[in-house]
Amino acid sequence: MNATMDAAAVARLREERLDWRFRQVPAGGTLAEAAAARPNLFRDGFLGPFVVLDQQALEHNLTTMADWSARQGLALAPHGKTTMAPALFQRQLDLGAWAITVAHAGQARVCRAFGVSRVLVANEFTDPGGLAWLAAELADPGFEFLCFADSVEAVRLMADGLAEAPRPVDVLVEIGMAGGRTGARDLATATTVAEAVAATPALRLAGVAGYEGPAASTADVDGLAAVWSYLDTLRTAAVSLHRLVETDRTIVSAGGSSYFDVVAASLTGSWPMDVLPVLRSGAYVTHDDGFYRDLSPLGATPRLAGVPRLRAALTGWAQVASVPEPGLALLAAGKRDLPYDLGMPVARLHRTGNAVAPVSGFEVPTMNDQHTYLRFPEDQAVAVGDWIGLGLSHPCTSFDKWPLLPVTAPDGETVVDFVRTFF
Repeated sequence: MNATMDAAAVARLREERLDWRFRQVPAGGTLAEAAAARPNLFRDGFLGPFVVLDQQALEHNLTTMADWSARQGLALAPHGKTTMAPALFQRQLDLGAWAITVAHAGQARVCRAFGVSRVLVANEFTDPGGLAWLAAELADPGFEFLCFADSVEAVRLMADGLAEAPRPVDVLVEIGMAGGRTGARDLATATTVAEAVAATPALRLAGVAGYEGPAASTADVDGLAAVWSYLDTLRTAAVSLHRLVETDRTIVSAGGSSYFDVVAASLTGSWPMDVLPVLRSGAYVTHDDGFYRDLSPLGATPRLAGVPRLRAALTGWAQVASVPEPGLALLAAGKRDLPYDLGMPVARLHRTGNAVAPVSGFEVPTMNDQHTYLRFPEDQAVAVGDWIGLGLSHPCTSFDKWPLLPVTAPDGETVVDFVRTFF
């Protein structure tokens, strides 16, 4: 059964009043009233810089991934830490998502504030405060919770923190890789952890999980082979530990947004037991103009036939503050406003007056806290006061900078909605 959430709680977000907390949006009225007025980003008082969402691209990505996952036989548990936006969680669940995935207790708490009925924490869950919060939440019989464990020590801490919980918590043994992130490094360790979970009354072994992303950084033959090799290890662990699983089906979960095609092919293959394959992709919601454009199976070089490509749904707009020398402009936006950890922003659009045109030959070589350096061909005119539309790389470090993001119509300027985030 797919997860649900409190649609009324999400709807109440539109009653929030616009004020100084949302630094780029004009104050006055509620979110709903502002959206109904359909203001223009550049003429109706918005304060630059700002990052906006393309309504059509957003909906395209959400429906494309939901439809594709369903056809593959995958349960989609999108990683909510990408957006931390309840309104987007609601849309994902409406489209059939099995759960919302998050990274820690604080994010899980946001999910529960909006009534998400099934939450998967794709991490070890050992924080005492988080365990106390979870024990209280488990009093709701309609709430399902899953998390990872990769050590006996983690199992012990969870057992201690959940000793007074009204029912056991489902745990997935995390399978890692040498040099990777968390996760048991070998089958012997994973078996020991699984046995510890199964022997703990406060916990219930539900399957295995992992993350294939650290196995590769390219989508060439070698990169994809490394991902396949890791997923073979995950499958081996799932089959070996199945004898200890305490649920009706063995959950096997993997997934990021770079190799979900390989995850699908691996996890939906033949199994000797009843398996629920769970995919945890997150960045597909907005895709991007950098990291995922290059690596996604539905990016610039698609690896999936017959499936529409994902579309970049994020644009950063920054005004030209200075043109101190030929071919160099300084934009009034920086690391406080735009992501930079997985690639610099990409200049895509140039707005002069009311005219917007695509650009070529523009480059962002570096950024400071509040400035972005833009190199442009000297035979092209860039003036103080112009606006540059920037494609962004890495959605996960785009949303966290903005508690409120305008959603734009196809013209890219008319605001038709707002997305509230909670980081």
